[in-house]
Amino acid sequence: MHRAPRLKAAMTPFPYSIETDATLAEAQAMMTDHAVRHLPVAISHVPVGMLSQRDLAAALAAGAGAGGRLVRDVCTTDAYVVDLETRLDVVLSEMAERHIGSAIVTRHGKLAGVFTATDACRAFAEHLRATYPSPDDDAA
Repeated sequence: MHRAPRLKAAMTPFPYSIETDATLAEAQAMMTDHAVRHLPVAISHVPVGMLSQRDLAAALAAGAGAGGRLVRDVCTTDAYVVDLETRLDVVLSEMAERHIGSAIVTRHGKLAGVFTATDACRAFAEHLRATYPSPDDDAA
């Protein structure tokens, strides 16, 4: 009998994160430098929200630029926070129900990772390859 995989098997561990008092310019630079679209927002490694590239773009479009605006003023504070031992199917269902593209992953209340729609696609692709292996190219 197979067991349902846990979130820790598909998440991105040790994600980049940003503090609440960072500026939007700092957040934008971090997202660009590390090619990420989601930044967990934390206070001393304890997650308090999520800043998405979409949230950042909307805030920048509404104002005259990043200026001195802070991450705390723009981030989503009701982000989906889930323990890394949670079953992956439970997380996927919740994300679909909420229509959200990311979850903050914790271990004992501290930031442990992030799980995004990209991680979900990667995990599903691996599952399909394992379940339905491609025939060898040499087979005729």
